[in-house]
Amino acid sequence: MRKVSFSRFGGVEVLEMIDEPVPAIDDHGVLVQVKAVSINPVDWKIRQGEMKLMSGRRFPKGVGIDFSGIVARTGSSASRFHVGQAVFGALDPFKGGAMAEYVAAGQDALALKPESISFEQAAALPVAGCAALQVFDTLDVLRHGKDILINGAGGGIGMFAAQIARARGAVVTGVGSSRALPLLRRWGCDHVISYESGSVLSSMRQYDAVIDLSGRMPFGLASAFMKRRSVYVNVIPGPRQIVGSFFHNLHASKKSRVLLSKNSSSDLATLAQLADGGMEIVVGRTYPLEAFKQAYQEVPRRGFAGKAVVVI
Repeated sequence: MRKVSFSRFGGVEVLEMIDEPVPAIDDHGVLVQVKAVSINPVDWKIRQGEMKLMSGRRFPKGVGIDFSGIVARTGSSASRFHVGQAVFGALDPFKGGAMAEYVAAGQDALALKPESISFEQAAALPVAGCAALQVFDTLDVLRHGKDILINGAGGGIGMFAAQIARARGAVVTGVGSSRALPLLRRWGCDHVISYESGSVLSSMRQYDAVIDLSGRMPFGLASAFMKRRSVYVNVIPGPRQIVGSFFHNLHASKKSRVLLSKNSSSDLATLAQLADGGMEIVVGRTYPLEAFKQAYQEVPRRGFAGKAVVVI
């Protein structure tokens, strides 16, 4: 089967297509024929060596975390799924390997794909959707009527975070590109700001929570428009931010938190229900598997709303 991997840290040039056997599964495993794979910022952070402490230095490394596809085979004790079912799920983010024609996954890493969404939309759900849920559930930053600023609201996590926050009663301000503003309004943002205008920095509005999804609004900048007792959330932290937030929070009233998102079967089931109930999933760009290098060159530069997906 075809699979995208890399054998050293670096830029897009280290990525290569390799041929290797279809993965074996154990008694509790599920083999999935992959239909689509989502692209996430952690993909290139790991490839560039920014997360060596978590990902390790052993090569080769696979690429891609969340995916959708068709169950091709099940282990003798894997009773939750059956051959032919459409599923979506995620692999260990620090091991990757979803950008391949087949993946082996545990039952808890999968959920049934709702019939109401495409394979491309389903592949866009796990990493970004679980992160959005955990911002509000695990970190507990959401209260009814609270003012929340979402920076990078036009991206994958922002798409879900805006809709979930609005549904739970928050007053949501979304920051995104000017092209994304109509979508932010459609996703339920009460106020929208174009980051090109820079008006978020001059706004007199104060927020109970600032959620940075872009990596471009550090705590020092965000604190200027945070209320005295408020919380800042970084969803793509590096080791320095993880350690720094711990010491900062010992005495400060404006808290700085980092999200180390972890996919779970319960979150995947919740996302499936939300998608079936009408939560919008925008796939802003798709690529064929053969264009994997082009995808990783273009996606970090953004220029589109929602998620980017590689179709296999």
